[in-house]
Amino acid sequence: MPGTLYIVATPIGNLEDLTPRAAETFARADFVAAEDTRVTLRLLNHLGLKKPLVSYYEHALHHGGAILARIEAGEDCALCSDAGMPCISDPGAVLVRDALERGIRVVPAPGASACVTALAVSGQDTARFVFEGFLPQQKKERRARLDALRREERTILLYEAPHKLRATLDDLAGALGPERSVTLCRELTKLHEEIVKTTLGAAVEYYRANDPRGEYVLVVAGAQPGADGDGAPTRDDVVAAARRLLDAGEPLSSAARQAAAGTPFSRGEIYKALLEGRNTAEGDRGSE
Repeated sequence: MPGTLYIVATPIGNLEDLTPRAAETFARADFVAAEDTRVTLRLLNHLGLKKPLVSYYEHALHHGGAILARIEAGEDCALCSDAGMPCISDPGAVLVRDALERGIRVVPAPGASACVTALAVSGQDTARFVFEGFLPQQKKERRARLDALRREERTILLYEAPHKLRATLDDLAGALGPERSVTLCRELTKLHEEIVKTTLGAAVEYYRANDPRGEYVLVVAGAQPGADGDGAPTRDDVVAAARRLLDAGEPLSSAARQAAAGTPFSRGEIYKALLEGRNTAEGDRGSE
């Protein structure tokens, strides 16, 4: 008789958030499929459990059939990620898809999820939302996603690592406008948990002077229906964002490039506008 594939949520920071059912499921499973076996080993040690571990990052996209074959042979598998609900922006989803296609029973043991936790405490609209995970890193794909998000009226949920936060905030401010509301949720449920509701422009300025630390969930307000036709920033918005970057110490070319990213306006166009504004200001001072 085939076994069962259990999808087990783990804490996103605080071990006290592990549910009794999750602990019981780990205890019952014959083996555990983990995102990172080292992380899961620490969790199992906390529970006083010893279980065979296999990394599904290694198997899911290449030979996940080995995991599913063990389940078909009668073993129960508990699949978990490093933190939160597995299979969300996670290759574990491949195993679930293939398991269902093979007729294997899939059972959720739900619990903490960073994106939903952040949404609940964000102060943003929670009635309708869209989960974007991590923005693409390739420039062309990233620009396309940002272009689509300009017209998105639902609340937007994003994940970001600390070393990439500044670039992501720059791109979001350029694409959505510096006045767009955002809640930055950092290190949720951990010792240094921080939840700050601000604007994209203010967040850009803050992190010019302060180093991002910890993992972030960004909860961004959706576009207002009918704003600027499709919610896209105007040329004046982008120039204003570039000027804020200049005031924060960015070179002229870099400020133009960052502000223009993800918008319909080119770096050269914004650069020219900044130069014209600078020349006008200098001319006004000279005539005094």
